[in-house]
Amino acid sequence: MIHHTMIVAFDNPIPASELDQYLTEFEELVMGSGLVDSFAAEHHIRVPGDDHAPVAIASAILQLRLADLDALNTTFSMPGALDLIKRWQGRYPYKAIWVNHKPLA
Repeated sequence: MIHHTMIVAFDNPIPASELDQYLTEFEELVMGSGLVDSFAAEHHIRVPGDDHAPVAIASAILQLRLADLDALNTTFSMPGALDLIKRWQGRYPYKAIWVNHKPLA
């Protein structure tokens, strides 16, 4: 089992309803692929220290659980992924970083 944990940081704050829509569409895409065993996402909880973030302030964290590295590699080319990214990038530019790891607990 492998986890793919993403931190998504929109360049500017977006309405919570729009962030929820992004997360819903992302979940529908990955869960509909048959490659992902589970998906979880949460909004970032803002704190005063965020004003001093050295890189970016997260908007949300997403985590996919997959059977293995082959399944993870396939998600990067799954149908619909590029369309979703382009559509949301066109509306609200964002950056994503991720880490691939074994379950933490």
